[in-house]
Amino acid sequence: MWRNYWTVAVRALAKNKTYSIINIAGLAIGMAACIMILLYVRYETSYDKWLPNYQRVFQVQTKWHQEGQPVTLSQRSPLPLRDTLAAGFPEIEAVSVVMPGRLLTIRSGQPIYVDALLVDPSFFHIFGLRFLRGSARAALPDVSSIVLTQTEALRQFGTLDALGRTITEKIGSNSTDYKVTGVIQDLPKNSHLSFGAVFRFDPSMYDGTSTLRDWGNIDQLHYVLLRPGADVSLINAALPAWEKRVVAPQVIDGRAKSYAQAVDFKLVNVAKVHLGEAQSGALTPGEDASTIATFVVVAALILVIACINFINVSTARAGQRAREVALRKVVGATRKQLIVQFISESMMISAIAMLIALSMVEVLVKPFSAFLDADFALDYFGPRGIILPAAGLIVIVGLLSGLYPAFFLSRFKPGHVLKANRSTAETPGSGRLRSVLVIAQFAVSIGLIICTIVIYSQTRFVQSADPGFRRAGLIQLLDAFEITHGNDYDAFRQQLMATPGIVSVARTNLGVAAANKSTVEAKVPGSLIDTDVGFYHADPEYFTTMGTRLLAGRTFSEDRGLDLATEAADASSAAGTQGTERAINIVINRRATEELGYREPAQAVGKTIRVGVDGSTLAPATIIGVIENTRLRTARQELEPLIISDDPTHTSTIEVRYQNALPAQVMQSVERTWSRFVPDRPFNGAFAEDLVAKLYRQDESRGAIFFGFSFLTIGIASLGLFGLAAFVTARRTKEIGIRKVFGASTRNIVRLLVWQFSRPVILANLIAWPVAWWLMRSWLNGFDERIQLGPVPFVLAATIAVSIAIATVVGHTLKVARTNPIHALRYE
Repeated sequence: MWRNYWTVAVRALAKNKTYSIINIAGLAIGMAACIMILLYVRYETSYDKWLPNYQRVFQVQTKWHQEGQPVTLSQRSPLPLRDTLAAGFPEIEAVSVVMPGRLLTIRSGQPIYVDALLVDPSFFHIFGLRFLRGSARAALPDVSSIVLTQTEALRQFGTLDALGRTITEKIGSNSTDYKVTGVIQDLPKNSHLSFGAVFRFDPSMYDGTSTLRDWGNIDQLHYVLLRPGADVSLINAALPAWEKRVVAPQVIDGRAKSYAQAVDFKLVNVAKVHLGEAQSGALTPGEDASTIATFVVVAALILVIACINFINVSTARAGQRAREVALRKVVGATRKQLIVQFISESMMISAIAMLIALSMVEVLVKPFSAFLDADFALDYFGPRGIILPAAGLIVIVGLLSGLYPAFFLSRFKPGHVLKANRSTAETPGSGRLRSVLVIAQFAVSIGLIICTIVIYSQTRFVQSADPGFRRAGLIQLLDAFEITHGNDYDAFRQQLMATPGIVSVARTNLGVAAANKSTVEAKVPGSLIDTDVGFYHADPEYFTTMGTRLLAGRTFSEDRGLDLATEAADASSAAGTQGTERAINIVINRRATEELGYREPAQAVGKTIRVGVDGSTLAPATIIGVIENTRLRTARQELEPLIISDDPTHTSTIEVRYQNALPAQVMQSVERTWSRFVPDRPFNGAFAEDLVAKLYRQDESRGAIFFGFSFLTIGIASLGLFGLAAFVTARRTKEIGIRKVFGASTRNIVRLLVWQFSRPVILANLIAWPVAWWLMRSWLNGFDERIQLGPVPFVLAATIAVSIAIATVVGHTLKVARTNPIHALRYE
């Protein structure tokens, strides 16, 4: 019996090569896309699951909800948690603080940075990393020890046998030696951790430094290891009450205020960090869980579209196999046997398509992995093997695509079918079914095209929209605190200004694509409400260099000594002996004027407010100017109300403005000047436009992937439409011949057939448009600045889909319409 099924299936495929190719090609493309997405989703959901006991390892995350500031979900948490959290919860076995930073060392005469972490010794107990040299127990015995990854050990010493060797950190004229006490295996890419070296945290560095030990300081991360059987949900439920007991209130401007009112802590399993809601302060870029879910849905839709092709072509060809079914029933075949036969054919086609799909994936997996900067490969066996999912996919696709045609074909009655020419007639109801399936196919395709257009438009918009400063012609130098704080800055600046093309140079701690965030309290006299605003520093040249627009008042001036915060503070200290207090001068942005209650920028100029510049007392600050809002961070974040003071001692970034010069030549000149002044520190300069592009690289990658899958879906749908058009137009050859005899022109016949095939595509828009509008509206709401969701993406997607549909079927219709009626009307 099975041999007979196999023989019939092979003959059916060979007899109808065109339709067999269409079915197999459509299924193969759909399966390949599904497997690629499966690999991507499996990779994204595997983050940190390779860690031993990852189920017991948790990160302490912080939710900041300060008045006047947008809610921030951060992976970082206050330093006091290190000494207080374990004492409050006996379920916690170990706690480790993690402070990210960089080690500056010299290799082959050149300064290089090494990404490093400052940790407690319990760090290795919590994470269970594999040691290639040394051991977790002996690692980091003191603050002068260091543990390297295998890549860093090879880069520094050329061998893994680095135990006992010394790495020297160079900071200016000072140097510190660290002894290598361990070498660990490189972390895989699917980890939220990233480092090349690990130091031991030294608590004495923070003794007596109130701001660093303050509950408002979130420059570090905390990890905990729970005891076996501990319930994290109970700990998270008890954390709010614990915060109120432990977080001591501060007296600010004569009023007690606790950070417990503004922060909430939560333990999040490390396996959920990468796809979690909190991405601020992450060690590595995370991903949005909704994006992963979207790609899963896209994979399912692509597979369904491929199966619809099979169903459409199979039901369209049902009449050709009707006599075969009737004759089999006459000689004794049961309906159950026929169903098994047709499903077996479907399974065979599905298996052939899977072999082709796996071949396609083998070719595409490495470029796809490189494009996403991921590390997934096509393994057939093992924990990450694809053989079982592939087999499951064969069965699912075989059933989805073959079940309905099997029941459809097996229901034919012999007496009804074997009448003259009955087998070539249209099966009742099948035309409506095919129309519904074509509508479903193109609704999905049109929806994906709309999403692609919107994502692309939004990505382009946020990169080209007016950010409130001039991106073009701006170079940013990071890690420049040795220059900005030292006595060499004036000489460094003069050297840069002598470079052809450079017109201004400035210092700040608020640059393009800024990752740092500093918040203080601000209060308008007479108001009972405290407003939290961003507090940053810059010199007088900052506003000219950045190209910000002044709305009212003035900016800082070198000629006005009290603009400089340090001189104002000195004057205030001297005046304090007489019972008076001098105000520092500040510049604010438009958003800050709104938060402080001023309706117009001009109303704020000259007003004195009180600002918590040291975190405990509110000092007077006079607003001398108001600038336009500047979007220095990603458009997903709300615009920040800003206060800027003239305090170069707290700056670490240099901004360089150039014009009428070649960018590459200016960058080379800046790098040469840097090397002369700071030879022991790597040059870290970048164009502002490149920094902004990097902010949206993830969205661009997402848009590119959407474009690729949109192209696949409409390609698969068009392939099915091509086969359907070829079959249906061939069956209507006699009808077309009669129409031509009665005077119909080729143009009229083409218009009739094209409209018949285009109508389901047009109707598909009625389904796709509202669904795509709802999805894209939700996605755009994640941006603080976004495009208007107008009709252009929808009309453009509809035009593309209809054009492709027409181009797909017009060739067949022209061929049939031009056929001589004599050939069409001969006896069939």
